[in-house]
This record gives sequence, C-alpha cells and structure tokens, in this order.
Amino acid sequence: MITVHHLNNSRSQRVLWLLEELGLPYEIKHYQRDAKTSLAPPELRQVHPLGKSPVITDGGLTVAESGAILEYLVDKYGQGRLKPTSEQDLLHYRYYLHFAEGSAMPPLLMKLIFNKIKRAPMPFFVKPIARGIADKVLGSFVQPNIDAQLKFLESELAARPWFAGAQMSAADVQMSFPLEAAAARGGAIDAYPKIKAFLARIHARPAYQKALERGGPYSLMS
Repeated sequence: MITVHHLNNSRSQRVLWLLEELGLPYEIKHYQRDAKTSLAPPELRQVHPLGKSPVITDGGLTVAESGAILEYLVDKYGQGRLKPTSEQDLLHYRYYLHFAEGSAMPPLLMKLIFNKIKRAPMPFFVKPIARGIADKVLGSFVQPNIDAQLKFLESELAARPWFAGAQMSAADVQMSFPLEAAAARGGAIDAYPKIKAFLARIHARPAYQKALERGGPYSLMS
C-alpha cells in the first residue's frame, strides 16, 4: 500500500491528485503545520531525515521530492497513462517536471518571505530600513522574475492545451502548485487568461476534487 505523508496546505496535495488520476489505492498519514511557524512537525523526520513534505512510502521504499514522486508513480504504476510518448512532448514533460520547483517556485517563495518581513513586528527605527530593503528586492528582482515566468507560461498554454502537449500529463499536476501559489498572491494571474483557464480546468477534474476530499482543507499562504 502506498502511504502519502501529507502535510496540510502543501505540495503533497498534488501527489494525492496524481494518485486519484491513476486510480491507485493509497492511505494518508496526516501532519499539521506549526500554527506559529508554519513549519512541518518534527514527526516527519521519522519518515525522511529532512522532515519535509511531500514524501511517500511504498513497501520498503521511501520517495521524497515532488517531481521524483510523480515520476516514480507514473513510471511504476501508470501503464502508459499521464506520460506522453512523442519525443517533443516528452521534452516538454521533463522540462515542466523540473521547472515547477527549479524555476517557478523560488521567486514565489521569496515574495512570500519578503512580504512577511515587511509585516513582521520590529523596533520602529528598524522598520523603514527593513521594509526598504524588502521593497527593493521585490521590485528589482523578485517581481520581474515572476512576471517574466507568467508571461512565458501564458504563451506556452496558448500554444497547446496542456504543458506537455495535447493531453494532460503528470507535468500538469506538477505545475499546478506554482500556479496556484501565484493565484493566491493577490491577483497575480488576472492578466493571464490561459493560466486562469488552466487552473479552472484542473480544479473541475473529478480526481482533483476527490483528492481535496481525502486530503482535507487546502489553501496557500499569501
């Protein structure tokens, strides 16, 4: 039996979605973030030394990292599903399995962190300096990178309906999290109709809805 060690409001939600798309049996072990720090609980270190989610166990195997988990499940249990076969589509597929975490998420995470810095309690004489530095980094580096990536992804979805081609694949599951994160950041995708349509399309899928039912409430921090 596959066990998903599921942290609330985290990347592990897309592992549940993939399992539902594949129709595989699985069980969930739930973990809750610390209410003050939003960090994963120490119990996850008993599953993997880094104590992060997502991580799955499958018999005697432990698999961590979103892209590695999705590839493992599709290659072992997919029977040809959710993975393209043409060379060009496979290139897109592999690219987006890595792009989601390697390129898309870092600036979104930086935006989250610097916005938290701006809101954090601190001595009054430090606030202008800290907020000035945060605004400078956000304006000169973080936001331009996010904007460039969203424009790129919008053009990709204008060229084909799914990230890896004409059919949905695990690459779309992998890309769901950064785009949902961008959507949670105060209207960041309002100017990108193809991205909005992509999110609406995946959210309407029965497997996505079933994963939400099993995984529990899911909302991304802004």
